Amino acid sequence: MDENNRNLILASALSFVVILVWFFLFPPEQSPVQDPTPVADATQATPGVASTPTVPSAGQPAVAPSVTPTLEASRDAALAKTPRVAIKTKRLSGSLSLKGGRIDDLKLTDYNVRLNDPSEKVTLLSPAAGPNAYYALYGWAPAGDLSFDDVPGANTPWTVESGSAVTETTPVVLRWDNTKGVTFRRTISIDKNYMFTIKQTVENNSGSNLRLAPYGIVARHGEPDTIGFYILHEGVVRSSDGEIQEIDYDAMPEQANNPAEQAAIDAKDVTENGWIGFTDKYWMTTLIPSPGQPFKSVAKYTAFNDTYQTDMRLPVVEIANGTSQDVTTMLFAGAKEWDAIRGYEDSLGIQQFVDSIDWGWFFFLTKPIFQVLHWMHGVIGNMGLAIIGLTLIIKALLFPLAYKSFVSMARMKELQPEMEKLKERAGDDKQMMQQEMMKLYRDKKVNPAAGCLPILLQIPIFFSLYKVIFVTIELRHQPFFGWLKDLSAPDPTSLLNLFGLLPWDAPDPSSFLSVLSIGVFPILMGITMWLQQKLNPAPTDKTQAQIFAFMPWVFMFMLGQFASGLVVYWVANNTITFIQQYTIMRSQGVKPDIWGNMFGGLLKRKKAGG
Repeated sequence: MDENNRNLILASALSFVVILVWFFLFPPEQSPVQDPTPVADATQATPGVASTPTVPSAGQPAVAPSVTPTLEASRDAALAKTPRVAIKTKRLSGSLSLKGGRIDDLKLTDYNVRLNDPSEKVTLLSPAAGPNAYYALYGWAPAGDLSFDDVPGANTPWTVESGSAVTETTPVVLRWDNTKGVTFRRTISIDKNYMFTIKQTVENNSGSNLRLAPYGIVARHGEPDTIGFYILHEGVVRSSDGEIQEIDYDAMPEQANNPAEQAAIDAKDVTENGWIGFTDKYWMTTLIPSPGQPFKSVAKYTAFNDTYQTDMRLPVVEIANGTSQDVTTMLFAGAKEWDAIRGYEDSLGIQQFVDSIDWGWFFFLTKPIFQVLHWMHGVIGNMGLAIIGLTLIIKALLFPLAYKSFVSMARMKELQPEMEKLKERAGDDKQMMQQEMMKLYRDKKVNPAAGCLPILLQIPIFFSLYKVIFVTIELRHQPFFGWLKDLSAPDPTSLLNLFGLLPWDAPDPSSFLSVLSIGVFPILMGITMWLQQKLNPAPTDKTQAQIFAFMPWVFMFMLGQFASGLVVYWVANNTITFIQQYTIMRSQGVKPDIWGNMFGGLLKRKKAGG
């Protein structure tokens, strides 16, 4: 591989990063968030599937109400409309509504909306009668001679049979009698993290046998406000017997308008293991049957009330007169913490649960990279230092290839004077120049291709680390030192206000001026990249040489708005690479004159003028 081909590979790598940065700075246009449609006071059946009774669709009326229910202006007003039972653990606060027995009020007490501002906690679930409705609903679908009036639904007035609040140690039991000899109970409990256990019980004293099918629903009214960035999935996520499927919010209405596509995508028969729910960047609400329990996994969109819905439909159960039957399922509602999710996967047998985190196409790299980073953070206690530690590990693993590359570059650096002479002799005869270069490489036993592989390997590693920093909650609001308080956010310092010395704020990240608002670490990245570049042999073509000379400063501005954790990695990587390459080149008898290269031209011009 000659020098021109090497430069072509480097240019291709640069183009890849440029495309990545472009999509980061100018992500695809987000769909406008629609106002939630009011929830009606009854339910309507939607078409069922073979061997499965009809399951209600959240919030859709069976008969058009004479007066459209009022949507409350605030979440607090919607909560006040229904009697409630508190949910209170060390990590969650909220309540469940006795109307329908919905779990529809949940906040994550460990997570603040804004950095170091405990005044507002992250809200996960909200009631149906308010804005941004998002809730879980359970019930029984009637089969045989029963009707929906005989089973509890979305608006059933439950009573508390035992318990005063759902806590880690005290469950709550809800009860409803259908006045026909059938008693329904719902026992709701929660563990120390984010896993609810829902036990639904039917006691049959009706004088005849019953056939019922239990179900669970997670519903969202209106398309939620999403980040809309192409490397992140937000929407439906589910596991079906070893297969992970993701459906974006904006794809669901399109599928609803295409019956053939909807029928092929929205329902999956799961024979043994699976789960379904909605995922955001850091949070998730998921319906989980007991491992080994067959069920039908359904994702659908209802245009009537702009509702996105996921269903867990379990098979029909036979309940003989004078007996009772119960079915236990789970509901995960919380933060996608790797430790917690992996713990549930291992202890409860929830297959592929850790894959609810969006690891992306390079999952074979993102997973191990995150695990090492997470482990080092636990050992060191500082995520920024953990990133530097990860960089050291990656550089150690790649060192054998890097050694060959740096030796080759040292020899090519040594050949620079002869290359210049060749260029003078060849003039504009590119064929002669190519032949003489290849002969020189053979005579001196130099392999220009040796420098390519380490550069190519850095591309997927860089992308994978970017993915890890972007999607994992463990990086959210994690500090480094000094002004870097959140490694998942860009460096907050700004060149435009001289890093806080001038009395005005840095431009808003959404402003076009934010591209110029680079902080301290992006500048360090540019400097370290420039220093590393000075160790490499310069291209013989002047145009190429000028392009490569500008690359560090172009990268400095392009990566200025990337997550600061990624820039910390880049600075550490450049610094370690510079030390390795400088040391190896000295061991090969080459003494790089970095500062001479920097000031040589200036000194020559000064002498010529004086």
